[in-house]
Amino acid sequence: MRPVTAEIITIGDEILFGQITDTNTQWIGAELSAIGVRTVRKSSVGDQRAAILSILSEAEQRADIVILTGGLGPTKDDITKTTLCEYFNTGQAIHPEALVFVTEFFQKRGRELTEINKLQASLPLNATYLPNTRGTAPGMWFYERGTVFVSLPGVPHEMKGLMTDEVLPRIKSTFPLPVIHHKMLRTIGIGESFLAERIEAWEDALPSHIKLAYLPSMGMVKLRLTATGESLEVLQAEVNAEIAKVLPLISTYVYGYDGDEIEDVVARLLRESGHSLSIAESCTGGYLSHLITKIPGSSAYFQAGVVSYSNAAKMNTLDVQSATLENYGAVSEPTIREMAEGVRERFGTTFGLATSGIAGPDGGTTEKPVGTIWIALASPEQTITKKLTLGGDRLQNIHQTALSLLNLLRKVLVGLPLD
Repeated sequence: MRPVTAEIITIGDEILFGQITDTNTQWIGAELSAIGVRTVRKSSVGDQRAAILSILSEAEQRADIVILTGGLGPTKDDITKTTLCEYFNTGQAIHPEALVFVTEFFQKRGRELTEINKLQASLPLNATYLPNTRGTAPGMWFYERGTVFVSLPGVPHEMKGLMTDEVLPRIKSTFPLPVIHHKMLRTIGIGESFLAERIEAWEDALPSHIKLAYLPSMGMVKLRLTATGESLEVLQAEVNAEIAKVLPLISTYVYGYDGDEIEDVVARLLRESGHSLSIAESCTGGYLSHLITKIPGSSAYFQAGVVSYSNAAKMNTLDVQSATLENYGAVSEPTIREMAEGVRERFGTTFGLATSGIAGPDGGTTEKPVGTIWIALASPEQTITKKLTLGGDRLQNIHQTALSLLNLLRKVLVGLPLD
């Protein structure tokens, strides 16, 4: 079956200027993929007639479906509608059904329907009217020269309503669509290139209709398997079979699937085991505790978090010895050990976690440069310490430290070997 392709175009100077974040294309791409449409390109253009005309011409050559968002407001800077009329060489007129809707919209809110707002009901003559039940700017559907064009408001909740109510059902009835199935393996603690080397033979042997993509982020790599065919059940079985083949190669690093975050997995393991947790943070400043407590139900296992930023706080709250700080400093293996053990003993938890380091951008020395971090996990059986040598900026170092400690706790909870 021939793939059905789409291009998504956002229109608006505010997007190019960085004044708003474009979330529309991500959402539309995911919804299109779910029904079997493959997005081949995403573009953004400003409120410029020539730029819009140019990108429409290019998109028409690349895709079966061209979806535009933005530029449908009633003011002079919103030129999408008039530019579409020029592109299709057509005029526009008041659409009776759209006029009734916009009139009622304002009447229900006790507002006057001005001449400017009345223009919201004016549509290109070749457009199919798509009622927008969440705003005044209607959507428009065009079928020209074998390509579907869709124009939608840029306001996210209005766009999503039109896509769900009007556009996606029309696409499904217009095109014979293949099935696209995605499955994500989430890994942590291994770099993209090392991961690729481990699974190279498996990747090379994948069937032609199953594609693998590497999606790296800070401290993690997601492996996305995308299968295309005609039966969802068949594709799911095939992808699961491929996962069963690759897992023995990378099982130590796989912490979850699809939407799992590392903190979600750790939370589930703590609930299932009945263990409890307390945390002492210095360089992470409470960020690790935030990751833990943002999970609903975390009070079942999380007892306390201490931000012991100063040496005095480390001594007074965690019973870190003054001699330890004087002889080794706050960023050291002896100090982090005492922090983890101290927070565990103070709050009577199964595990005590601790962080201390130089997150940057300053504060480093020749012996302890920026990015030098110590983490520790104290349990009834042992205390595990680990030195991290990171190279990111302050926020990256804080985030990477928290992920490393969560992964250490995950390994202990499931009985995996430690590095």
